Amino acid sequence: MKLVCVGRNYAEHARELGNEVPEEPVLFIKPETALLEEGESFVIPAFTQDVHHEIELVLRISREATGVSSEAARGHYDALALGLDFTARDVQARCKAKGLPWEIAKAFDGSAAVGRFVPIPEGEIEFSLTKNGDRVQHGTTSQMLHGFDALVSFASRYFTLKPGDLLFTGTPAGVGPVASGDELVGYLGSDEGLRLSVR
Repeated sequence: MKLVCVGRNYAEHARELGNEVPEEPVLFIKPETALLEEGESFVIPAFTQDVHHEIELVLRISREATGVSSEAARGHYDALALGLDFTARDVQARCKAKGLPWEIAKAFDGSAAVGRFVPIPEGEIEFSLTKNGDRVQHGTTSQMLHGFDALVSFASRYFTLKPGDLLFTGTPAGVGPVASGDELVGYLGSDEGLRLSVR
């Protein structure tokens, strides 16, 4: 099982980090070891002083997909959850400054959490994240540069998507640091879909 992640899929998030808004999806991979087990806390790694939260909508792949079209993509995923993609921002900045890949800032052990999967709602999907009770991120699918079907199709050009793989679809603006003792709660609409403690 792998986690295929999309970067810069919300224009305001790309701008808040000083990045260009890309024409095509930006993809990176997290291994299975990045995924926290249910009930686990997120532990800030010793190698970073600046870890950021990124709330995302996550698709669950249900049928193998290799080079599928956007029109056919909907038949290859079956459920949706909230996810948190943690980024060691200081490590990422050092890697980017040297022109190096930045997987060590994104794909480290325990750098992803996923809530419970639900049927995919019809129409626009709203989601948000609170930190210690204050809302810090909010987004809707209408703000995405590339929608679900386009993302599945694009990713399947380069990676065969297998049943059980997860596709993180990008984060809206408002990313920021976490600290030990923080409580993160993700909402799908008004329903709680993910809760995670930081230590």
